[in-house]
Amino acid sequence: MEKINELIKKADILIEALPYIQNFAGRTFVIKYGGNAMINDELKNSVMDDVTLLKFIGINPVVVHGGGPDVSSALESMNIKSEFRHGLRVTDSATMSVAQMALVGKTNKEIVSLLNCKGGKAVGLCGIDGNLLMCRKAMPDGEDIGYVGEVVSVNTRLLEYLTDDEYIPVIAPVGVDETGQSYNVNADTVASAIACAISAEKLITLTDVNGVLDCNGNIIYEITGSKIKSLIDSGVITGGMIPKVLGCLDAINNGVGSVHIIDGRISHCILLEIFTKTGIGTMIR
Repeated sequence: MEKINELIKKADILIEALPYIQNFAGRTFVIKYGGNAMINDELKNSVMDDVTLLKFIGINPVVVHGGGPDVSSALESMNIKSEFRHGLRVTDSATMSVAQMALVGKTNKEIVSLLNCKGGKAVGLCGIDGNLLMCRKAMPDGEDIGYVGEVVSVNTRLLEYLTDDEYIPVIAPVGVDETGQSYNVNADTVASAIACAISAEKLITLTDVNGVLDCNGNIIYEITGSKIKSLIDSGVITGGMIPKVLGCLDAINNGVGSVHIIDGRISHCILLEIFTKTGIGTMIR
């Protein structure tokens, strides 16, 4: 009897997910993959299982990944010093070459390989491929920090060709300008720009925090843009969370259905957020 009850619970979970599967069939989700979920092998496999399942049930995932640790490790092995300003890596010519090698040649292909091993059909891309991410030099607070880019345009046709078929695009955050110069681009920025350009149903950001927290440290499961601004003004949202939530607001204001900030340290975090009533992170409408 105990075994039957266990099976019934599993059936109940599937039934709870059914209306969400029906509502989101044929829609596109942009998933920004980063943080501890890229380092821990168990979490890696969990995220890849989630992404593959989304594709199999008719949802179109587009994965945008970071890779700061791989870049830092590669730079260190070549005795090139890492420096950060405004939360961005200062990127001279040598650093750009190493970052491109690490992000495109190593991190991207490892994710593609893992998805393919799960039965998905992943295609690795960076912004240079098909002029996917056209960029210009970013000047945070008017400061030149090298070959750091901001996205000007996205080749949405390329993504549509892939997602409308059976493929899962996996995108490294390297862009290009009209002269062919490569740029290192913040992965959150890339994910937001792509989600806006293709009017994604959801932008899901995997982080190493529970979500947006209130003044008592409790997770806020659903929040509006105006409430986020008041939490910033009152000092509840601080530090590195500010640019993250502002990027989320930008996505919401530019046609993305909803944005989710979730804890990538939780196994199957994507499925738990999308296919349960309360979710596990913060949804911004």
